[in-house]
Amino acid sequence: MTTRFLGQPIPRREDPRLVRGEGSFTDDLGRGALEVAFVRSPYAHARVLGIDATDALKVEGVVAIYTYRDLEGRMAEPLPVLIPHPALTHPRTPYALAPGLVSYSGEPVAMVVATDRYVAEDAVDRVVVDYEMLPAVVGLEQASAAEHLVHEDVPGNVAAHLVQEVGDAPGAVAGAPHRLELELSIERSASTPLEGRAVHASWDQADRTMRVHSSTQTSTSVRAAIAAKLELAEAQVEVIAPDVGGGFGVKIMHPWPEELLLPWASRRLRRPLKWTEDRREHFISSAHERGQLHRVRVGFDATGRILGLDVEFLHDNGAYTPYGIIVPIITATQLLGPYKVPAYRVAFTSLYTNTVIVTPYRGAGRPQGCFVMERTMDRIAQWLGLDRAEVRAVNFIRPDEMPYDQGLIFQDGRPLVYDSGDYPACLERLLDMVGWREFRSVQEEERAKGRRLGIGVSCYVEGTGVGPYEGGHVRVESSGRVLVATGLTTQGQGHETVLAQVAADALGVPIEAVEVTTGDTRRFGYSVGTFASRAAVMSGNAVAAAAKAVRDKAIRVAADALEADPEDLEVVDGTVRVRGVPSRSIALGTVAILSNPLRYAFDAEAQLATQFAGPADHATPPLREGDEPGLEAKAYYSPLRCTFAAGMHAAIVETDPDTAEVRVLRYCVVHDCGPLINPRIVEGQIQGGVAQGVGGALYERMVYDDAGQLLNASFMDFLMPYATEVPSVTIAHLETPSPLNPLGIKGAGEAGVIPVSAVLASAIEDAEGFPIDRMPLSPSELHELRRSRGASG
Repeated sequence: MTTRFLGQPIPRREDPRLVRGEGSFTDDLGRGALEVAFVRSPYAHARVLGIDATDALKVEGVVAIYTYRDLEGRMAEPLPVLIPHPALTHPRTPYALAPGLVSYSGEPVAMVVATDRYVAEDAVDRVVVDYEMLPAVVGLEQASAAEHLVHEDVPGNVAAHLVQEVGDAPGAVAGAPHRLELELSIERSASTPLEGRAVHASWDQADRTMRVHSSTQTSTSVRAAIAAKLELAEAQVEVIAPDVGGGFGVKIMHPWPEELLLPWASRRLRRPLKWTEDRREHFISSAHERGQLHRVRVGFDATGRILGLDVEFLHDNGAYTPYGIIVPIITATQLLGPYKVPAYRVAFTSLYTNTVIVTPYRGAGRPQGCFVMERTMDRIAQWLGLDRAEVRAVNFIRPDEMPYDQGLIFQDGRPLVYDSGDYPACLERLLDMVGWREFRSVQEEERAKGRRLGIGVSCYVEGTGVGPYEGGHVRVESSGRVLVATGLTTQGQGHETVLAQVAADALGVPIEAVEVTTGDTRRFGYSVGTFASRAAVMSGNAVAAAAKAVRDKAIRVAADALEADPEDLEVVDGTVRVRGVPSRSIALGTVAILSNPLRYAFDAEAQLATQFAGPADHATPPLREGDEPGLEAKAYYSPLRCTFAAGMHAAIVETDPDTAEVRVLRYCVVHDCGPLINPRIVEGQIQGGVAQGVGGALYERMVYDDAGQLLNASFMDFLMPYATEVPSVTIAHLETPSPLNPLGIKGAGEAGVIPVSAVLASAIEDAEGFPIDRMPLSPSELHELRRSRGASG
C-alpha cells in the first residue's frame, strides 16, 4: 500500500473544537460537586504542633475538614518513590497531608471540603495551625554547607551521589596540551502551563467504583496509585484525562497528594468532589526544575579536540525526591551531546532544600547539560583562537560511526547508544541558514554604527522514546469508522492528528474515518504516559502494529467472502478489493460485521453485500480458529533502548548599549527526528520549545528569600516573554531514520527548548566580548557584568 498520510502537513484535527471553545477540561466537569481547598504551610521548615479547625467547621457550607490524623491504612503512608535508583541512598517523599513536619512553603497540612470553593477558602483562613519554625535550607550553597538539615536523618542533605566514568578523565585532562576550568550554572524555573492541576472524583457506592478526571500526563499511573492507596482493584478505578491545558512535565508526577485525597474523601463522603489549582498554588506546591551548579575541567589539543572532560555538579531536588534522580542522570549523560569524548567523568550530588520539589520540565535536565557542553566548546575555541563551528565539527561523532556507544548508562538503565544521525551535515546546513561565514563583516559594519550584534551556535542530542512500553487498540465499526485508543494522554501535542495519520496509513482508510481517544483507562488500560518525547515513537509504533493486524485480519475475512486469494487483495480507501478488479470489493465496515457471526446473522445489508461471493447457505460464517469476534486488534511496542534525535540552533542577537536589553534578531533550527509523521506539528513543537527556551534564558526564574518564601509566585511577578519577545524561527529538517523501530521515527517534543540558553549565551558573549557563565540573564545582570568588567555601554 502506498503511504498517503505519513509525512503530510495535515492540519491539527483537534484545533477547530478547541478554538471554538468546545473543549472539556477538568474544571468544566462536576457542576454541583463539593469543592476542596487546602491549608498549606506558610513556612518552609516547621513542626506542626497542633491544628484547630473549630472555627472553620462553623462556616456555613463546610462539610468536612481532614488532617493527617484522619488518614488510615495506606493513605497514612508516605507517597512512593516512583523511580528508585541505587545511588538514591536517602529517598524522601511527602505524605498526602503533612504528619507533623513541613519541608517547604506550600506543603498541604489540611483539606477543607465545602459546598463551593469560596466557602472552602473562607474556612481555610479559619483553620488555626500552631507551627514551631525551623531553620530553612535554601539554595545549593546552603544545602552543600549543611549547617542545617532539611531532613534530620539525611546527613549533609545528600539525597544521592552518582559517578559515571569512561576512561581516565582526570589523567587525560592533566596530560592534555591545553586545559581550562569553568564554573557554570542555571537557575530554577517551572512549567507554568495555562491550566494548573485539577481533579474531579466520584465514588459510586452501588457498584463500588471510583471515577476520576484529572489534568494529568499519566492517567494509567494515577489509576494504579489510587487503587493501591485506597486498596481497590484497578478494575474498580477509572481515570480519564479530558482536554488538558498544557503539562510540560509538571503533570507527570504521580500521584500528587490531591489525586489521592479527593478520591479518598469522595468514597468517605459518598459525594463527588472537585479541586482546581489556583495560580499561586501552582507556583508554591507543584514542581520546579533546572537549578544546577557545574564545575568543569577540560583538556584538549591544538585543533580543539577534547581529550578529557571532568564534570562535577550539584543538583537541587527540593524538599523530596518522589521522581527519583532522573533529572540529574539525564544531565550527566546528555551533556556529551553529539561529541566524541574519549575520557569522561561526571559526578553529581543531588541535594535537599526547603523548596518545592523538582521533577522533569520540558527538556528534563538536558538544557543544563547542553549549556555546560556548549559553553565549554566556545571557551575552547576562544582559547585557541579558532572558529566555534570548527571546534564543534572536529569533535563530532561521524555518521559512519553509528551506532555509537558513549559508554554510559542512560535514564532508562540501558546503555547510552546513539542509533543514527548526521551531525556534520546538520551543522553545515545551519551555518548556511544563519549566514555564519558572512556574519563577521556584518558585525563590524553594525558596530561602527553603534550597534552590538553577536552570533551563537549550539548543538544537542536528545534521548527520546524511552520505554518500557506503550500500546494501541484499533477497531473497525460496522459503519466503517475506525476507533483508535492509546493510554497516552495529550496536552496539545496533536496526538489526535498524528495517530490518525499512522492508523489511516497502516490500515488503508481515509483519515476522516479515524477517531482517536487518549488518556482514558476505560478505553485502554495500560500505559506509561506522555513525557520524555516518547509519544510518537511509542504509541505511533504500537498503533501502526495494531492497525496492520486489523488490516491482515480484514484481508483474511474478505478473502473468504470474495472467494479470492488473500495475496491478491488490497485495502484502499476503506475497501478490501481484488487488485486490478476494483468491482470485486467489500467495505471494511461490512468486513467488521462478517468478523462477528452473531452480528452478521442480524444484518441484511452484510448478507446482500456478499451474496455474489458464493452460495447463500454460508450466510453465517464460522469464526476462524484462533480469531476473536470483531475486526479489532491490540498491540504493544517495547523498545530495546531509546532513539536519539538531534539538532542545532543558531541565533543572532543585539544587545542595547544603554539598557542592556537583549533582542533576538534571527533564530535558525536544523532538527533531525527521523521521518516526519506531520511536519506542521513538528514545527509547532519546535516553535513552542524555542519560546520556552527564550523564557528560561532571558526572563524566568524562581526567586526564594532566605526563609524559603517564593517571592514571585504570580504572573504579575514571574516574568515571561510575550509574543513580541519570542523570535520567529526558521526551521529545516534532516531525516536520519532510526533502525530501532518499524516507523524509523524519533521524538520531537522537547527539541526546541534544549539548546536555547546555550545558543543565546554564546551570541550575547560574542556581542559583549566577556564570558556568560549563568542563565537566565536579565538586562540588569548584563549591565552589572559590563560594569564589573569596565565595559559599560
